[in-house]
Amino acid sequence: MVDTVLNLLVGCRHKRITRPITPVHKAGAQAEDTYVACLDCGRQFHYDVTEMRMGTPMPKASPSSGTHFQTSC
Repeated sequence: MVDTVLNLLVGCRHKRITRPITPVHKAGAQAEDTYVACLDCGRQFHYDVTEMRMGTPMPKASPSSGTHFQTSC
């Protein structure tokens, strides 16, 4: 709770990020962009594999877009 409020006021510096992720796509479908995600706030950012740099934030996926993540235990 306090961490969320501080992120809203100060913002996240995005220092702890995942490795670059390129989603797997079906044959014939357009490839999706490579991205990294912040481990603190969860935001996703475009990742330029040629420059090896984090880019602009990715738009948030809406629940109706069909993009969802499933976790298993």
